[in-house]
Amino acid sequence: MTWVLILVIALVVLGVMVFLLKLPRTGWEITAAALLFGIAGYALQGHPGQPGAPQAPVENARLTDQTLLKERQQMGAGFGQGQSWLILADALTRQGQFGAASDVLRKAIAKSPQDADLWVALGNALVGHTEGVITPAAQFAFQKAANIAPDHPGPPFFMGLALAQTGRLAEARVLWAQLLARSPADAPYRPDLQSRLQQLDSMIAEQARMQGGMAGAPAAPPPGAKPAQQ
Repeated sequence: MTWVLILVIALVVLGVMVFLLKLPRTGWEITAAALLFGIAGYALQGHPGQPGAPQAPVENARLTDQTLLKERQQMGAGFGQGQSWLILADALTRQGQFGAASDVLRKAIAKSPQDADLWVALGNALVGHTEGVITPAAQFAFQKAANIAPDHPGPPFFMGLALAQTGRLAEARVLWAQLLARSPADAPYRPDLQSRLQQLDSMIAEQARMQGGMAGAPAAPPPGAKPAQQ
């Protein structure tokens, strides 16, 4: 009965995505494959007959990815109509399949090139694919989203995040400070943005302190030089 229930749930999920969320026909196969892959994984590792043993959650890379997905969802939703594509791309992103998510989003953008949310998601997927390094393609995606929807908070936020991850702290701060200045007081992402900006300021101050200490240190003698006489 457990397997019957699991299959029924999978069919219901697929039906909701196809008929209610209007998932494009080109995404049916990959969505069904993802569901079957999840069922297969449960068949190999699941033990429904064993008693539960709840434990404290462990923070890992996937949790961080999900946090960023939540941020993007809070910042989007009102700037495009490609939600069915975003659902599929987010599912792939949660599994760390950034390349596949990028491919899905490129197909979605080909159909809806003026959807700012799709461009933001593509930029995030490209950054994830390069493990946090901002590439010209990712930068183009964020800039495209900003051009389509100048009020969209996603492009400056995630562009700044990518810049900060690559050590370009001052550039990231400019973007985040401008975003905070124009963000509504009741914006759901505002508290997180303020917290991140404070952390960034601390990092910049620490970086300046270390650079000042290195500048004030005496230069090392060249190799082979004789020590100075006291």
